[in-house]
Amino acid sequence: MRVLVTGGSGRLGRSVVDALAAAGVEVVSVDTAPQQRDDEVVTLPADLTDAGECYSTVARFRPDAIVHLAAIPAPGLASDVRTFTTNTTMAFNVCQSAADLGVGHVIVASSPTVMGYGNPAGWQPSYLPLDEAHPVAPWNAYTMSKVATEDVVHGFALRGEGTYHVFRPCFVVAPEEWRGAPSQGGRTIRERLENRKAAAVSLFNYVDARDAAEFVRLLLVKRDEVPNGETFFVSADDALAEKPLSELLPEYTPVSAETAGVLKGTASAFDTSRARRLLGWQPRYDWRSELV
Repeated sequence: MRVLVTGGSGRLGRSVVDALAAAGVEVVSVDTAPQQRDDEVVTLPADLTDAGECYSTVARFRPDAIVHLAAIPAPGLASDVRTFTTNTTMAFNVCQSAADLGVGHVIVASSPTVMGYGNPAGWQPSYLPLDEAHPVAPWNAYTMSKVATEDVVHGFALRGEGTYHVFRPCFVVAPEEWRGAPSQGGRTIRERLENRKAAAVSLFNYVDARDAAEFVRLLLVKRDEVPNGETFFVSADDALAEKPLSELLPEYTPVSAETAGVLKGTASAFDTSRARRLLGWQPRYDWRSELV
């Protein structure tokens, strides 16, 4: 199998490329700033917001599957207009070129932030833990771009030509970040653990990049066994917290004590049972064993 990974030099992309290459997959890593590697992984700089460049990249390598991770990864890193147009344009270009050029399978990364948490106007989930059936409530350019991206993927899935899936990886922690490297946003993981306000913004969620990469690998292997257009949450089993979320969420977020009360201990506020049921995926890494 040949798999093209967009955003292959990113926080999640590096682990996805490593996991697929280790599994014997022929990997092509595409990024605006590709990371030079010592193995046989092919790297290519490409701007996928340019339709012609996207088509030529897919046509050049003719992959069996595309894992689309490339995006402006958070709000505030670029203007709202650039964030929305970049993320949605890339997703559409990747899916359209895949459809036109006969790529059999496309996996696209979205974000759990589509749920709407962090909204300064306030946010109340309909229930916890959050699962894929929970309504989305995007409120900024980044979350709007991710909801639009999901709609693009689901639209291509409805065509019935190839398989298209979405996954929502929680706050991704690269292996080096457990050892003190800055995480997304600049803080270390230990600082996020100790500064509850910082972790509360994302409902104390996280996932080790290697676990998210294993999810991608399993979805590639079992793609024909999964309903087309499926969406998945990908999260660690526990929260990045030392106290029960039933206490922390009402204290640091607008979530009511009644809604948070169903959560047991430091279990995650995100339900990953769909990934477990359909793929047999199980997260292996958590902050208690990995944080140095």
